[in-house]
Amino acid sequence: MISALATLDRTLGRVTMYRLVTLVLAALALISLGLSALGMLPYAPLDILASGAVAIASTLVASRVMALLFRTRPHVESSLITALLVFFLFWPSSEPRDLAVVALASALATASKYVIAWRRRHILNPAAAGAMIVALLGFDSAVWWVATAAMLPFVVVGAALVLHRVRRFALAGVFIVASASILVGRLAWSGSTLLDATATAFVSYPIVFFAAFMLSEPLTLPPRRWQQLALAALVGALFGVVGLVFLGPVSLSFEMALVIGNIAAFAAGQRRRVSLRYVGRDDLTPTAARFTFAPAARVPFRAGQYIELTLPHDRADARGSRRVFTLSSAPGDDTVSVSLRMNDPSSSFKRTLAALRPGASVSATQVAGDFVLPRDEGVPVLLVARGIGVTPFVSQLADDRGRGRARDSVLVYEVASLRELAFSDELAEHSVVLVSPSEPQNLPATWRWAGAGPIDIDLLRREVPDAASRRAFVSGAPAMVTATAAALRRLGASRVTTDHFAGY
Repeated sequence: MISALATLDRTLGRVTMYRLVTLVLAALALISLGLSALGMLPYAPLDILASGAVAIASTLVASRVMALLFRTRPHVESSLITALLVFFLFWPSSEPRDLAVVALASALATASKYVIAWRRRHILNPAAAGAMIVALLGFDSAVWWVATAAMLPFVVVGAALVLHRVRRFALAGVFIVASASILVGRLAWSGSTLLDATATAFVSYPIVFFAAFMLSEPLTLPPRRWQQLALAALVGALFGVVGLVFLGPVSLSFEMALVIGNIAAFAAGQRRRVSLRYVGRDDLTPTAARFTFAPAARVPFRAGQYIELTLPHDRADARGSRRVFTLSSAPGDDTVSVSLRMNDPSSSFKRTLAALRPGASVSATQVAGDFVLPRDEGVPVLLVARGIGVTPFVSQLADDRGRGRARDSVLVYEVASLRELAFSDELAEHSVVLVSPSEPQNLPATWRWAGAGPIDIDLLRREVPDAASRRAFVSGAPAMVTATAAALRRLGASRVTTDHFAGY
């Protein structure tokens, strides 16, 4: 099971989140076409092709127009995702009027990214916003035709892939429980058996699709996990009472429930753009570097959180112009820094970052994350990292040191070679168990060499005998994190917090 998850993590880690969602939605669209051809959906293949083509064309054109008006670059994959979501919301049809509604909804969805935005960050889920505005204008309402018995198995598989990639099963779970409980209660109250009510809730309502592809959109979520779970409960409750609640003359719809949640998330999240001035770069290892920035104003964050940098550039590759990196600086520092692996060949984003000249302006649109140590410094912690995954721990340990905290911490740090050992000076005063192919000379007094590794249950049991009594935190590549977290749980660790460096 662990091996299968590790393989899945490696596979999904090869593509960006945008690319994965695009591929999954495109696969669902093709599947719907095949089911239609087999007579398993009540829509003709031509209707599905026509609606899909119009949604994609309208979104791409609108994206190009809005990008020109706002003097920015269109994000093709983001536009495709929006188009495919709108496609699944409105009846497939080849009738001119119906296609005009799809085109309008797609264009409005795209425009909402630019118009209903704060500091160039959209506030509302674009597809939900477009569908809601079309309905408010008196045109057709969204029907969410993706919610059918024939499509459900494929939607579940696609949803599982996306939710696993972004580690948001808890978010989806809270939403599903909240929405399904209310819907099942409503259906049972109207006379359905509990089994029939449950089946109807999941087959005839877009619960799974909504959770995975709409609610989980990263840019419209609040920054902290507890806020995200509260949002899921709120939207789930609203989803469950769709059709029963009226907001003035308008009946609550699924897309309106999400828009209300988006507004609540915006109120809870960081709403100001972070302006940074590039200071410079220093190489940590032959394959990793630290990039330092001077903020125009203090950047509030907790050690272990990440920052989303925006770096527009020509010919952006699939990873786009926005990337998320864990902060390696401490909250009390005058500058902020991110440390990352510089692959060869690198992404277009990393190449642009490496080419920056001191003084260049860079913006950030989000600081968030829950990979933070307990506020109670009396809680002993075990920190486990491989490679550049040590980044959040460097920030956290520096923060503890700066605040005079005497936290009982042990860092198990694995590197592929001694040349890849980063932050040795910053970690010199901390208790470190080094895992490397060869033993280094002149280890700091608080360090010990544990052999070549890898980090597994035997190494952890031998080097950290009290691992079960410590709060555990694991950071690194997804496959390593999955395997290490499982080993810690087998050792008896009751709480393991993970941070997957999978790329965005």
